[in-house]
Amino acid sequence: MGSMIYLKDVATLALDSQKCTGCGMCLDVCPHGVFKMNGQGLQIADRNACMECGACSRNCPAGAISVQSGVGCAAAVINSMLGRNGGECCCGPQTGQNQTAKSGGCCC
Repeated sequence: MGSMIYLKDVATLALDSQKCTGCGMCLDVCPHGVFKMNGQGLQIADRNACMECGACSRNCPAGAISVQSGVGCAAAVINSMLGRNGGECCCGPQTGQNQTAKSGGCCC
């Protein structure tokens, strides 16, 4: 069975690699293996597997990870039900957090 994808391209997950100390705490607490460590440090390996539980950001001692717990998927479902943006979240990485989407406004 493949990896789970909740809703494609809507996770609000962000990583500030300049703040990351490489402690690996996010690797330990992420239930879906969203992160991986490489030679240069931490990177987001599978953003679409993120269920926005917030465990990574709450446990990051350096404050390098941010995620709006549950907001992205919930907003995408609501937007989809209301016929907005084809189910995309207005808080996703393309439009910026809490910005009004071009075609219908933000519900979050």
